[in-house]
Amino acid sequence: MRFLPVLLLLTWHHALGEDWPQFLGPTRNGVYSGPTPALAWPKSGPPMLWKNDVGQGFSAPVVARGRVILFHRLENRAIVELLDALTGKRVWSAEYPTLYRDDFGFDEGPRGTPAVAGDRIYTFGAEGVLQALDFATGKRVWSVDFKQKFGVDKGFFGAACSPLVEGDRVLMNVGGQNGAGVAAFDAATGKVLWTATNDEAGYSAPVAATVGGVRHALFFTRNALVDIDPATGKVRFTFPWRSRSHASVNAAAPVIAGNLVFLSASYGTGATLLQIDGSGAKQLWASDDALSNHYATSVYRDGYLYGYHGRQEYGQSLRAIELKTGKVQWNVDGFGAGTVTLADDRLLLMRENGELVVALASPKEFKALARAQLVPGVVRAYPALADGKLYVRNERTLACFNVK
Repeated sequence: MRFLPVLLLLTWHHALGEDWPQFLGPTRNGVYSGPTPALAWPKSGPPMLWKNDVGQGFSAPVVARGRVILFHRLENRAIVELLDALTGKRVWSAEYPTLYRDDFGFDEGPRGTPAVAGDRIYTFGAEGVLQALDFATGKRVWSVDFKQKFGVDKGFFGAACSPLVEGDRVLMNVGGQNGAGVAAFDAATGKVLWTATNDEAGYSAPVAATVGGVRHALFFTRNALVDIDPATGKVRFTFPWRSRSHASVNAAAPVIAGNLVFLSASYGTGATLLQIDGSGAKQLWASDDALSNHYATSVYRDGYLYGYHGRQEYGQSLRAIELKTGKVQWNVDGFGAGTVTLADDRLLLMRENGELVVALASPKEFKALARAQLVPGVVRAYPALADGKLYVRNERTLACFNVK
């Protein structure tokens, strides 16, 4: 399938303007490049176009080519649904059995968000099954059971990596034994192309970027930031960054700005800024008082980061910091947990209580421009923003809102 890289590139180019085909959007950084969301809403908020009942899961919806992909769980079935983006009507549904049980009594649905590339949909379930489905029909093309193949442990909250499609391969934070901490799979066949590290899997999604003309794949594992050549699997460097507490996780994805990488975690770990090149990383600053992300990834704009600080269960604050220094620019105590998406100069803050807050992305002050209660809480999945429509999922419903 030599045409696959070209097909992926063409699909990726199309996605930049309209789609939201993977976790954190087309450029994997929480940034939306389509029409700026409107603020002239009625008192009830932006119009709801449709809503569907859903099963369990923290997996976010994704949008590609006029379709919404939903990954959820009903009873003992892990289900992928392809929906019409304008109406919510189901086009097809595919499923497989799952027996995942959460030891802490949390949601037992999928955590990882699907990725769409070319004519494939890639999903990764809480039980540790990576699969590729045909976009048009939902037919399974291939699958890999990580527990069987790599001896992956259940971990605290199951498997949670959101697949990253990089060229003709799928990159995953595996957490497997015998050197299979991270791995690359052939996107067309599922064949293992390389494995690297002995790190346990974290809950952070891998990201990729070109720095100094060199392609980097960055994995925030349970132990460290690992920089890998995505073509060969060669480890360029490892930067240890984790809590001293065993009962802790790394969940927020690395944020890349040029040759700078921002890492953040909770549980007393804190944030750090690294300057990277082809061979290593230089630490520029570190602090647990700057912007310690529990699970939601921060967004970057014009030298500043915007995100959530502190533990989710203790009541997070929302703040802005200067990237190069970690200096706090403003802070809103008691804002509560949620996610943040950047659209032009606006922050779309989807709070866990189901309220959408649109605020100015400015380091000068926090200024809310609009608010609307979209759905009842609890909202923990990331929303998807595509072609002026916001897709929001709570524990029972997936709803589509017109925010043009």
